Amino acid sequence: MRALVVNCTLKKSPEPSNTEALAQVVAGRLTELEVRVDHVRAVDLDIRPGVASDMGEGDAWPAVREKILAAEILVMASPTWLGRPSSVAQRVLERMDAMLSETDEEGRPVAYNRVAGVVVTGNEDGAHHVISEINGALADIGYTIPGQAWTYWHLGPGPGPDYLDESRGHEWSHKTARAMAANLQGVAAALAARPLGAPG
Repeated sequence: MRALVVNCTLKKSPEPSNTEALAQVVAGRLTELEVRVDHVRAVDLDIRPGVASDMGEGDAWPAVREKILAAEILVMASPTWLGRPSSVAQRVLERMDAMLSETDEEGRPVAYNRVAGVVVTGNEDGAHHVISEINGALADIGYTIPGQAWTYWHLGPGPGPDYLDESRGHEWSHKTARAMAANLQGVAAALAARPLGAPG
């Protein structure tokens, strides 16, 4: 089984990413569950604006899309900015919009029989809003969203320390991250054993 973590931080490599650090907790537990985990930091790539699977020469999205479709588990990781998902997360979801009209050889939407979850970091409230926006979009595309397939970290409203600079709240965030990983793996295994058919 394979998983892909798409980190939608605004920070380019090699700058440390708080979002990546928490997503690594999920990835670590998935690895323990014998899931192969790959990572993409979307901001490092030339992902063109648009809602097509390929926006022409130089567009990095087709390679990312290939990794998404090779994975049974997708983890979208986003910081919270102004109480919303990052602009990079929105760009990724907009490019995934093309998957709505794409089907496999059995007539199923290409996201069917795949699961997804969300990781959120930030120093202001709004994590549940970010989770609901990203999960809602992924469900529209065809992903199955297991119960409690999310984790987040923040220290309440207003400015504050970063995840990498503050240990408060980590125990809870890591506990929910490990539960998230187990729920993703369990539902992905169930769908692999009894896959959904084409919609009626």
